[in-house]
Amino acid sequence: MLGNMPQDTLAGLGILIVEDESLLRKQLAAQLERLGADVTGAGTISAARQLITDLSFDFALVDVNLPDGRGTELLQAKVFPPHTGVIIMTAHGGAAGAVEAMRLGALDYLVKPFDPLELPLVIGRAQRAKQSSRADEHRRVEQDTFFFGSALAGLETQLQRILTADRRQHGALPPVLIEGETGTGKTAIARWLHQQGPRGAQQLIEVNCSALPETLAESELFGHERGAFTDARTGRMGLFEAAHGGTLFLDEVPSLSLSLQAKVLTAIEDHKIRRVGSNKTIAADVRIIAATNHNLKSRVEQGKFREDLFHRLDLYRISLPPLRERGEDILKLAELLMRGLCQRHHLALRKITPAGGERLLSYRWPGNVRELAHELERAIVFEESEELTFESLQTPIDTTQPMAEVGWFNPGFRFPPQGFALEAAIGVLIQHALKQSGNNVSAAARLLGVSRDYLRYRLAGQKSDHGPGE
Repeated sequence: MLGNMPQDTLAGLGILIVEDESLLRKQLAAQLERLGADVTGAGTISAARQLITDLSFDFALVDVNLPDGRGTELLQAKVFPPHTGVIIMTAHGGAAGAVEAMRLGALDYLVKPFDPLELPLVIGRAQRAKQSSRADEHRRVEQDTFFFGSALAGLETQLQRILTADRRQHGALPPVLIEGETGTGKTAIARWLHQQGPRGAQQLIEVNCSALPETLAESELFGHERGAFTDARTGRMGLFEAAHGGTLFLDEVPSLSLSLQAKVLTAIEDHKIRRVGSNKTIAADVRIIAATNHNLKSRVEQGKFREDLFHRLDLYRISLPPLRERGEDILKLAELLMRGLCQRHHLALRKITPAGGERLLSYRWPGNVRELAHELERAIVFEESEELTFESLQTPIDTTQPMAEVGWFNPGFRFPPQGFALEAAIGVLIQHALKQSGNNVSAAARLLGVSRDYLRYRLAGQKSDHGPGE
């Protein structure tokens, strides 16, 4: 029954009904107003033209046969602005008119007489089509595959716990905050979390907040009405509205001004937004995933980020370690990325030489995974050999030679008069190897050229050691 539908299903939406039968027009208006819509009626094409000139509408229901012409003339003459979704109403047997209307840009059609319950369903379908069109502006075609490996096993467990909690939710999903250096894979994690979660079939809209001009950021996120500012010749759907039912990924969220951060917080808490220049609220059931390469807590202390928004985003926090801390997983990740790159460039799969692998492991990767992908692509395109050596990487030492054959320590070093703590130096080397291998004891032992049992023995000794010389 219509009476059982939520009363605010169409809240905040402006709808124009162009129908010459007065009784039907009033019945349709009453049904839509019960669902929260702001409805305006017209009985002729000329009246509709005037209303479209004076007012802004989200949707228009247009009859094909009107006293002063055909409703499709409004579409043909491009009277409706791009943000207005048009639904054609045609009498039984008027399939040709409906087909023509769809060709001219109508989103859907209704065949009269129709069941009253069809009206909100068709408008909902048209709304999703508008959302999809708006989302296309912020959607990437290619899909990222995130590689966890042994170094990020703890992160994968954390994400699975978030997904489990998400599936227990029956309403709005809480925000997620992703922290990490530039290029560590924050966007890939956001996509993975959305695709694996309960909203995976819905919209994922990605916004680089640092790329939004400050004067247009509010309009881009929340939309605007016609005339809201000088260049607002038509209304426009915001990205919160376009992501309704899905996920909005706000990359580099600290780039937003403090005043806009306050509006984002309100949208998260109320699940509603207000377009610029409007006094009506619109439902925005959006899952926010925010990302930053800054320490947000420090930004709060510096007065550069709102504390209330930080605490709201900080319910689920994910921290991505830099690539240099992922140990031998770097090689596995490189192989995964290289398979995709070779397919993209239609090249045979290349192998990485042992020397090339050592260079990949010893390089610091200031640009993280993004830099690794660029270096791999450069190598497969420009290196002519079937095996890749990555000789262009500037490594601090030549790791292809044994340590004893290269100058791996500062030649100017002099032993202090009081002597040198050799055991402590060995401990430092062991800890460095463990860090490089992601705390994998077997991998660290290989880096040090010792057996796993010896390394375990040394580690046990470090735990029981109470100081040098004891």
